[in-house]
Amino acid sequence: MISVDAFDLKILSALQDDGRLTNQELADLAGLSASQCSRRRMRLEQEKVISGYHADLSSEALGFGVVAFIQVTLATHSPDNAKRFRTLVNRIDEIQEAYSLTGDADYVLKAVLHDLRGLSNLVNDVLMPHQSVAHVRSSIVLDRLKESSRLPLKNLNPG
Repeated sequence: MISVDAFDLKILSALQDDGRLTNQELADLAGLSASQCSRRRMRLEQEKVISGYHADLSSEALGFGVVAFIQVTLATHSPDNAKRFRTLVNRIDEIQEAYSLTGDADYVLKAVLHDLRGLSNLVNDVLMPHQSVAHVRSSIVLDRLKESSRLPLKNLNPG
């Protein structure tokens, strides 16, 4: 963890709101000169605190009508089997997020799909037949209550 001060936190907070801010706009929000802000931004990028920039696309506008969370239990718990499963997950574009878990399931996956047929294909034709997988259970999202990639920066102590 790198040390960040109050100015860094202002920069990071503003960039979480709008990653397209110019250095001058960012400097105005942070209370710094544009050159100071630029140096800080570059340091935060070099230190990988800012890991990248991207556009947030609307899944609904692009026809992805189904979001599902899929719990997966592996057939065996060996390093090779886990590696085979990771390789599978990383080649499936519909899977946006994948997490290794404690508890009943070994993994939970977040997938976005055009429709229920896409979910059925993913579960029945891709995940279930894979040699690394023993059990799959899916849950379809009915409504998004909150969706955010923002970090709670107000909980950090500048230091």
